[in-house]
Amino acid sequence: MTDLAKPAAESGHLHRSVGLTSLMFISLGSIIGSGWLLGALTAAKAAGGASLISWLLAGVIIILLALVHAELGAAYPLAGGTARFPRLAFGAIAGFTAGWVAWLQAVTIAPIEVEAALSYLDHIWPGLVDENGALVGRGLVLAVVLMLVFTLINLAGVNWLAESNKATVVWKTAVPLLTIVVLIAVSFHGSNFTAGGGFAPFGAHGVFAALPLGVVFALQGFEQAVQMGGEARNPQRDMPRAVIGAVLIGTLIYLLLEVAFIGALYPANLAGGWANPIGEGDFGSYATIATTLGLGWLAVILYIDAFISPAGTGLIYVGTSARLSYALGHAGFVPKGISKISARGVPWTSVILAFVVGLICFLPFPSWQGLVGLVTSATVIMYGFAPITLIALRRDDPDRPRPYKLPAAEITAPLAFIAANLIIYWTDWEAVSKLELGVLAGFVVFGLSYAFKRPVERPPLDPKALVWMVPWLGGLALISFLGQYGGMGVIPQWIDLLVVAVFSLVIFYIGVRTALPPEREHAVFAEEDEAEAATDPLLAEGG
Repeated sequence: MTDLAKPAAESGHLHRSVGLTSLMFISLGSIIGSGWLLGALTAAKAAGGASLISWLLAGVIIILLALVHAELGAAYPLAGGTARFPRLAFGAIAGFTAGWVAWLQAVTIAPIEVEAALSYLDHIWPGLVDENGALVGRGLVLAVVLMLVFTLINLAGVNWLAESNKATVVWKTAVPLLTIVVLIAVSFHGSNFTAGGGFAPFGAHGVFAALPLGVVFALQGFEQAVQMGGEARNPQRDMPRAVIGAVLIGTLIYLLLEVAFIGALYPANLAGGWANPIGEGDFGSYATIATTLGLGWLAVILYIDAFISPAGTGLIYVGTSARLSYALGHAGFVPKGISKISARGVPWTSVILAFVVGLICFLPFPSWQGLVGLVTSATVIMYGFAPITLIALRRDDPDRPRPYKLPAAEITAPLAFIAANLIIYWTDWEAVSKLELGVLAGFVVFGLSYAFKRPVERPPLDPKALVWMVPWLGGLALISFLGQYGGMGVIPQWIDLLVVAVFSLVIFYIGVRTALPPEREHAVFAEEDEAEAATDPLLAEGG
């Protein structure tokens, strides 16, 4: 037995008990959170009627990235998969970086969603947040209680998590659909889509700028089914269906929500532009419209959902962030105590860690809107590892069964990588710079953990991955600093997109060429397979 297998094997094992419906609902439940309540407003303010193009563009980009993850998740069904796929192809440093960024965004989303839920609740029970959106008094107490409930459900086992999430997702899906039907039926002004300066009052810049302001944030989360790969009953069959199905459903719902939102606005509010289409306040845009239209019953449902939807997403992210930190400990990148498995098949130390970090995030940090760009960038960096990893693994592990294969992968994977980098570029420079600092902090954590391990416990560093990772992350920061989205504006518009695309292709092909040599990759595969067999009796028996 390898060192990688020991921590999990000593404490218990992951249970392969999650079916297709639960997997799809886990991804869909992550996609439909606070984003549906806030995304339409922020997109419309940035792009006007052309925000519809923003949602379509985001849908295409996310579907591209989801298809990449569908192949990886089915071929390598590992718990915390997004943190472990890059390690298979590029070794320890790449694996840690992908896992760290994935964990950073996941562990932050649960408290963000809780804060969003309590900010809505503050409208009917004042005193939960201050004028800046920071939790105060009983709001802080309720936030701690919510995080504790999420933690206890996750500790109870993956079946509890999956089943409790099913009921929440049914509600979370039904309310947006009800809102779409009612608003279109009661009040729909087609002229709104060309009001306030025409269909695209802010041009292409507005369409692109809307993406990181809540559009991509709303659609992210499809990978949550992939993170549960080690607990899926039939991952090879169910993983692609769950991921692709959740993205398609989520994209359609969000697009229709934007149509209903813009169509239901009072036309006079758009006469002076899109700066304030519904009135004062950052929260409750759909509820405000419903109240204005005399639909008090719908407003009540929306305020209830404004609590349930973010809370349901927070529940999922406590679990998935735990799987990511489990993966980091499982691979020896951080102390292995983090990867202990309970008798119920839960990485319990990782769940506790997610709870503690969540409480820290309740300190007076920026509100929902202030963190969306940062979380979106971290998520897309995580997504960006996948296309390069897929092509490298196809080349060096050609005999691996792939129940789902990405069509035209030699073209689709580079396009997915370009798309991921464009989203990061469209996020403003302030958020990108903070993300880069977060990545650097991760390397400090990795270095300290590595230095204090016994030599026999240290995984091979495989520093060759730095040949493409450092230019990738550094180059994105430089382009963002010189670009049109919160940067210096040195690179002209449209030329900036070409620069990102060319830069992305160069990094992509350098990355594929610097993958581990086949013999080293196969050694990593053997370690992962042995570890999975040790932690899952079904795999050990060949089932």
